[in-house]
Amino acid sequence: MAEEKNMVEEEMDDVLILVDEEDQEHPFQMIDMVEVDGGQYAVLVPLEEGAEEDEAIILKIVQDENGEDVLYDIEDDEEWEKVVDIWNDSQQG
Repeated sequence: MAEEKNMVEEEMDDVLILVDEEDQEHPFQMIDMVEVDGGQYAVLVPLEEGAEEDEAIILKIVQDENGEDVLYDIEDDEEWEKVVDIWNDSQQG
């Protein structure tokens, strides 16, 4: 698992293109990774003009059947709150 994390860390400067429900592409940059209860989460900031400077999204990193990292929305409110709290705490310390 450490190798996969290193691979993602090396790509943090890369621009990720996320596609929304309307097939619109949006560029993001990964600024951090958080590990919570054995799961990994990517913290992304939008690179589009007009985006709020302090705006960020957090997506869960899951490996698909081919071993590729795939980003998913966090649908469980409790999981979301826990990840956000841990990330916020890491930013203050």
